[in-house]
Formats: sequence, C-alpha cells, structure tokens
Amino acid sequence: MINFCIKPRNSKLPASRIRAHQPNVILGFLISCFILFFPACRTLPTQPPSDAIATTIFTEPLAANTQNIPAGDFNILGRISVQDKSQSFSGNFRWQHMTASDEILLFTPLGQAVAEITKDSEGVRLITSKLEAFYATDVESLTEQILGWRMPLDGLQYWIQGTHSPLTAAEKDLDRKDQVIAIRQDGWHIHYSSFTPARSDSPMLPRVINLFYDNLRIRLVVDNWSIE
Repeated sequence: MINFCIKPRNSKLPASRIRAHQPNVILGFLISCFILFFPACRTLPTQPPSDAIATTIFTEPLAANTQNIPAGDFNILGRISVQDKSQSFSGNFRWQHMTASDEILLFTPLGQAVAEITKDSEGVRLITSKLEAFYATDVESLTEQILGWRMPLDGLQYWIQGTHSPLTAAEKDLDRKDQVIAIRQDGWHIHYSSFTPARSDSPMLPRVINLFYDNLRIRLVVDNWSIE
C-alpha cells in the first residue's frame, strides 16, 4: 500500500509530497549530451581582495506601492558546487527563467537527474530523482528541507545577471571600471570573479558567481548564456 501526503500548495513547510507519475525531470538526449561536455566545478571560492573595491553603493528597497521590477528572461546551462559543514555536491544545471515562472534542473556530473525545481503563480514544486514531488511556498525553504541546502531563487534571478534585487536593501561593490564585483543582500554575500558576453553585441554578464551564507558556499559557473 502506498501512503500519500497531500496538502494545498499554499501551505507552509513541511512540504507536501506525492508520487509523480509523469515528471519533466529528465531532459532529452541532446541536452544531456551537451551537459556532459562540462565537468562539474569542484573547488569553492575565496573572497575577492579588498583592494579591488573602488566604490560601494548602498541601495534601498522599492516603496511598497511601487511596481516590482522583474528580472530579465534568460536560459542558461552551467555547473554548480555546494558545500557546507555536513555535505558537498557538484553537478550541472539548466535554468530557464521567465517573468512568470522558473524551471531549474539539477544533474550529476554524468548527466543523471537529481532534481527538478519549478516555480510559478501556484507555488513551488520539487521533484527528486526518486520521482517524489514536494510542494511549498518558497524555493529557499523547500530546497533546504529536501536537498539539504538552500537555493535563494528570489534574489538569485537578479544576482545571476550581475545586479541586486530591488525588493530589499543591498550593498554593491564596484571596481575601478564600475564593474560589480560583490553584492551583499538578505544575508547572502555574492562575489563575481569572471564575466562573459551573452552575444557579441550584448553587455558583459557573470560567468563565475560565488555565494556565501553562514557556512554554506555555492559556486556557479555559467557555460552558456541565452538572453530572451
């Protein structure tokens, strides 16, 4: 007999769970093969030297009655390393961000599915490699409960593009060329060590992003940028 535990999607954690019969957690053959060309990043970063900072900018959150500024749409492929006191993980990821939704797929270095994370107007869903689906109201709490480490999606959709979220106060460090090299926001420290253009005629975008939160360290390397 199979036991099911189902709660409304707007309920708070602990997340509700149900067996997923037809998940979208496994990508097609072409995408899996593409990811295999990029081995997972395995080393975690140190903080940038303080003498690289030329200017620090303090920003205030938008007023409550001001319309939110959405992050730009993008589709990226890359590598991820995660480490804290109790565990470590290295693998690959694909992230498609649109104004109304997000879809993140996590893989092992060999391309095996680890998890699918989706967020839309109805809430957040995480499907594991065991085809179990968990529902919650925010990605950060859900990933911390199910994967063991938190993914700050609300801020990361901006940080991955080299800017801060307009919803909360932030500090940004710029170098002598006015290029952002660090952001501090919502308890997270985000450091940038490499940039690349998505297209020959487009501005530089982050390629290597290092995130710190207490004892948690996350390193993201973007191997392919696609701006929608």
